[in-house]
Amino acid sequence: MSEARISFPRLASYLETIFLFTRSDYKTIFFPVIIFATATAPSTGAKQLIHTAIWVWIHLLQANVSNQTYSAHEDVINKPWRPLPSGRMTADEARRFRWFLLVVCLCLSAWHGAGVLLASTGLSLVEIFHDDFGFSSDPVLKNLCNVGGYLTFESGAILILSSKTSVDHTSLVALLSSGLLIFTTIHAQDFADADGDRLSGRRTLPIVAPEGSRLYMLTALPVWSIVLSALWDLGPMCGTLFLVMGLFVGSQYFRFRDVQHDQSSYLLYNVWLLAAHVLPMNARSRILIW
Repeated sequence: MSEARISFPRLASYLETIFLFTRSDYKTIFFPVIIFATATAPSTGAKQLIHTAIWVWIHLLQANVSNQTYSAHEDVINKPWRPLPSGRMTADEARRFRWFLLVVCLCLSAWHGAGVLLASTGLSLVEIFHDDFGFSSDPVLKNLCNVGGYLTFESGAILILSSKTSVDHTSLVALLSSGLLIFTTIHAQDFADADGDRLSGRRTLPIVAPEGSRLYMLTALPVWSIVLSALWDLGPMCGTLFLVMGLFVGSQYFRFRDVQHDQSSYLLYNVWLLAAHVLPMNARSRILIW
């Protein structure tokens, strides 16, 4: 009985540590990927949705553990609650955990078929280039890794959710547009982390071009709103609403420039990105024509 009383707090601590690895990315990856897959996949079901959520979450954990084994020094400034800077786990323990998770992810993906295994393998390679080979220090290479990460997450999720071995034309167009969208706007996440990134020697766009990067956000989000509205054939009211969202989020980045506002702006960016990931459903259901 005493052993049971001891094990429950320990188990709770382990679960909290795992949650802290993924805490920042439910709004940026977990929910957007699942919503995108649901909006894009030609067919869905409750069982497939559960399998998709499990697959996305375990791969998100793998990606975060991999990244955070190398970012502990900057997380002391940007995110001190994460497992490594808070002392809940050592770097060596995290690295061993990372390789264990890689094996788990590949095995789980193989069970879902060759297409999902290919997506999982691609994601693992992206993580190796981003973290182990230092692509995260270059603004262009970092964005390419972000694109690769999102596309492998999204393609794997679509295949599981639709129980298909390959994506159809609508899903392919959605994936390609998503990749371009991520490549051209994902540095939205770098504004709030500029102090920690500067300390670690990273050259993110907000560091390289402090003024230009904010002017770019002011322009890029409305332009993408117009392009995506046309691509997915939104009705006038839906298109206008999406454009207003893009204008508002872009203006927030341009007007407010302290860390607290940049964190709020990034949250708003994720709301806009989430909305962008819902738009492909209009190609199948035509529910956004008003």
